[in-house]
Amino acid sequence: MLVFAIETSCDETSVCIMDKNKHIYSHIVFTQETHKKHGGVVPELASRAHLEILQNITLSALKESRKKISDIDVFAATCGPGLIGPLLIGSTFAKSLAIGANKKFVPINHIESHILSPTYNNLEEYPQVCLLLTGGHTEIYHVKSKKNIVLLGETLDDAVGETFDKVAKLLCLRYPGGPEIEKKALGGNETVYDLPMPLINEDNLDFSFSGLKTAVNHLVKKNNLSTKFIADLSASFQFCVSKILIKKIEKTIKKLSDKSVIVKSLSVVGGVSNNKYICDKIKDAFQNQNINIIHPAKEMRSDNAAMIAWNCLNKNIKSSSDLYFKASPRLSIK
Repeated sequence: MLVFAIETSCDETSVCIMDKNKHIYSHIVFTQETHKKHGGVVPELASRAHLEILQNITLSALKESRKKISDIDVFAATCGPGLIGPLLIGSTFAKSLAIGANKKFVPINHIESHILSPTYNNLEEYPQVCLLLTGGHTEIYHVKSKKNIVLLGETLDDAVGETFDKVAKLLCLRYPGGPEIEKKALGGNETVYDLPMPLINEDNLDFSFSGLKTAVNHLVKKNNLSTKFIADLSASFQFCVSKILIKKIEKTIKKLSDKSVIVKSLSVVGGVSNNKYICDKIKDAFQNQNINIIHPAKEMRSDNAAMIAWNCLNKNIKSSSDLYFKASPRLSIK
């Protein structure tokens, strides 16, 4: 089984050719630079960039893998959730390739792919708690098995990755903001600013980050953007986010334990799982609780086609093709 996968849910244009034995013949991730001057993703510009890039990297992937279109058994693409324009471009392109090669097309859920990404490089241990941290989503799941994934909590406003970007913009740092804040925080004192932790004392597993962003905005307006201020506020912000995430994980494990569910593993997935500080804080908090803490391979953390291909290979592929499947910006995990 040889899969050609496409990921275009936001501003990364990615293709991957992978077989059932986990061998990756080619994996290309192109990050669109056009959004940096706007301080965030502009959907229309993202769509245009996908159109410009996708055909070129497809040809590059085939050349690198030494494969022909006729060698591919299945074509897969992200069909949601995400920005509708980019989703339509990637899925339509993949469907066209499938029609031309007379092969199957499989629609893939972007979020499900993030959740399953650690199974590529880790032993599967269930039940599992999965913390999904991306630019567009902050969610916590009870993963009973690969085919039984239950949403327990989600953000009520901004996602954590989006909050990093917005705070970075307030501090006049470059986009994307996550790596910039993590870098600046290395020289800061995380105890200088006592920032709010919305919903932290509520008896639920949902998240809220808009109040935290507003608090940072007030501090920025009252202070000069000196090197020390940026470093201390970046460190304090990062520290605050880690405390929120840890508290919600603790509550999740407790609620599941009350239902006689003993969590065996904790996975942290999505682009924000590249933040070493946050991952280290989570590891320190749970490493002595007989819970195995796992992460995806480095190349599968941010938006990428390898996780789309891997998800596809784990499915029972229908005999018929899903060519009429409609991309949806709010596609849910079934």
